[in-house]
Amino acid sequence: MVNGMDWSIVLDAGAGVGALLVGIGVLVAGLGLARTLRRVNGTLDVLDEQITAVGKPIGQTLDHLGGIADTADQTLARLRGVADSLEGVAASAAQTAELAKGALGPAISISGRPSPA
Repeated sequence: MVNGMDWSIVLDAGAGVGALLVGIGVLVAGLGLARTLRRVNGTLDVLDEQITAVGKPIGQTLDHLGGIADTADQTLARLRGVADSLEGVAASAAQTAELAKGALGPAISISGRPSPA
């Protein structure tokens, strides 16, 4: 082929330039992503510092609330014990009143009647 042009060289050169452009595009995208991730990392560092600063007082408050809840549970348990004791006392008083009524009832009703002659 003396007069013709070999187009395979042009196609090879075009494919090489295309691959180069794709590589440069990937490089630019990677640099942009790296910049974005660097900024996100800085933001997360600041957020981590803020959470650390707030975390200690929140932990202390939760510990304090846990202590209050434990004290309330103990108080309720004691009140349950007192209520049970009072119910026992009331039951004993009712039983004592029944026994007194049973013991004194016949004597009072007999003394209120005239004796049979």
